[in-house]
Amino acid sequence: MELIELLSSPAAWAALLTLIALEVVLGVDNLIFIAILSNKLPVHQQQKARRIGLMLALVFRIMLLMLIGWLVTLQTPIFDLGIEGALNEYGKPSFETAFSGRDLILLAGGLFLLWKATKEIHHSMEPADDSGELLDKTPGKLKAGAATFGAVIAQIVAIDIVFSVDSILTAVGMTDDIPIMVTAVVITVGIMLIAADPLARFIEKNPTLVMLALAFLVMIGLVLIADGFGFHVPKGYIYAAMGFSVGVEILNIIQRNRRQREKAA
Repeated sequence: MELIELLSSPAAWAALLTLIALEVVLGVDNLIFIAILSNKLPVHQQQKARRIGLMLALVFRIMLLMLIGWLVTLQTPIFDLGIEGALNEYGKPSFETAFSGRDLILLAGGLFLLWKATKEIHHSMEPADDSGELLDKTPGKLKAGAATFGAVIAQIVAIDIVFSVDSILTAVGMTDDIPIMVTAVVITVGIMLIAADPLARFIEKNPTLVMLALAFLVMIGLVLIADGFGFHVPKGYIYAAMGFSVGVEILNIIQRNRRQREKAA
């Protein structure tokens, strides 16, 4: 469908708006990861790292859209270990070991998220580790400058690729029109660019949110691994749990701030 048809078709607009909403929700994971990593850098490098990370996310998504035919082949099984779980209520195996390229990417991404989130949780609980990274006196917060710019960008690139594959395959399942998908991706990354700095500042000002965000990354890592094995967890449950947890934590933050004001008075 050409751009002029997109602008004149109500169905295309509905698909575009739906896809933007879905891509924004799917992009939350990517944004949280970038915010946590960028906050470990010196202050003057943090915004630059977030901008580079999100622009790379945009580049990877558009590249995958241009290679849409190849991307679809990632869903074809490469090898099968011949193990299947019990049949679910839909008559399909609860899990399987017929691994496609997409499955292997999701498994690698899930393991990476588990490793990274677990490592950061460990750092937040210990004053120092073997690598010499020191912690700020604020619980759950790494001292600025504890990571190098290149290392942070490399980790952002790795997870951008994983989330890009999952994001674009989801988009392909919703519409066949490349212009709609490209437009949705560009708008979504634009929204993420606007939200990145406020989110990072909010996390930095409220250190308890760091631990909550790391817990989200552990959960997302487990979901990616389960998805790689063919065990599909409805994303609605995941984001509902995340939203509820954030809501409770915001109430805790409001309560702590109120107590601090009362003590100061």
